[in-house]
Amino acid sequence: MFFKLLFEALKLKNVRKKIAFTLFIIFVFRVGTHITVPGVNVKSLEQLADLPFLNMLNLVSGNALTNFSIFSMGVSPYITASIVVQLLQMDIVPKFVEWGKQGEVGRRKLNQATRYISLFVAFAQSIGITAGFNALSSVALIDKPVWQTYVMIGSLLTAGSVVVTWLGEQITDKGFGNGVSMIIFSGIISSIPNTFRTIHEDYFVNIKSDELQTSLIYVSAFALATLLIVFFTTFVQQAEYKIPIQHTKLTKGASSSSYLPLKVNPAGVIPVIFASSITTLPTTILPFFQRGNQIVPWMDKLREALSYQSPTGMALYAVLIVVFSFFYTFVQVNPEKTAENLQKSASYIIGVRPGRETEQYMSSLLKKLATIGAIFLAFVALSPILAQQIFGLSSNIALGGTSLLILISTGIEGMKQLEGYLLKRRYVGFMNAAE
Repeated sequence: MFFKLLFEALKLKNVRKKIAFTLFIIFVFRVGTHITVPGVNVKSLEQLADLPFLNMLNLVSGNALTNFSIFSMGVSPYITASIVVQLLQMDIVPKFVEWGKQGEVGRRKLNQATRYISLFVAFAQSIGITAGFNALSSVALIDKPVWQTYVMIGSLLTAGSVVVTWLGEQITDKGFGNGVSMIIFSGIISSIPNTFRTIHEDYFVNIKSDELQTSLIYVSAFALATLLIVFFTTFVQQAEYKIPIQHTKLTKGASSSSYLPLKVNPAGVIPVIFASSITTLPTTILPFFQRGNQIVPWMDKLREALSYQSPTGMALYAVLIVVFSFFYTFVQVNPEKTAENLQKSASYIIGVRPGRETEQYMSSLLKKLATIGAIFLAFVALSPILAQQIFGLSSNIALGGTSLLILISTGIEGMKQLEGYLLKRRYVGFMNAAE
């Protein structure tokens, strides 16, 4: 289905340009992920390869942290800043609330504020992560761990984050798909060969002949579970709840009724990305309380408690996913604005009075959908991590649930965009024929 749509869409010149532009931007990003920050010993990160926190950062950064490149922060600071700005619009900062109601002008001001906040987040996060990894690895990550070195690395990583964010915006404006999603998507795709290599090394290299059957069973079970998660995720991401709408003010030839579609998972994949970004904060902040490479017992216990391999870490991750699912659902679909727009267009939900009752109905429905979406996202994100604990899978594979969720969501978004291009071509062709 996807390849058929892609083949049809590639016949359009503007679509070919958009896809070519997107591929060029992704190529630039992938080249940048291999440019290592000066003064860093990348081999020391190999000791932390199984650290779940490192793998999650790798995921959000588009797999750029593996080489501690200039793009290591990726879009993570921008995502964190977006969360902060959206929270401040919830009747916390009056100025931000005012901007949120000013339409396009207010949106530009909020975007500008998001960029400024992301600069601060990127600088603090880059220094914190650098100091944290330098303390965790037995082989020093930094050749000369003085404050000048940390400032230089922080400045380079912050500049890299700004460039990556700009590249993502260029994809959104001139290319194909959502820029942030495509940056993360490209990183996940680039890590697939390494995932297969890890599976091969774990289950087929240097094993005894009597263990081969067990390895085949584990790999087959993993493949089957992956297919089931792909099917289940695709089904839920495309599922819609249709609200019947009646129109009282009609134009000639228009239908008197229609429906308002709401996704069963209105928040999409954003809550998982948000939760992943927030969980990086403790490791960012903790190194500031550490003196040099000295091991602090309470910090090690806190890191262990917040690790995805611990029950408390998994519980925190799940709670954040649930919280952001509810939060982003109401950001995506505002019940008050929906009720107001329906009333302005002389439409109403069948069986529900316009105005206040419509708003209450929408709020109640969104809470139910957010509950379903939160359970779904938590299940997809946590089930591979639980599989790691049960079957002893590599941590690179354990984060496959989140990766698959992003891949499928980005793929579905891409299919809908291709359908939109084809629909526009048919519409333009029909208008030209009518003339």
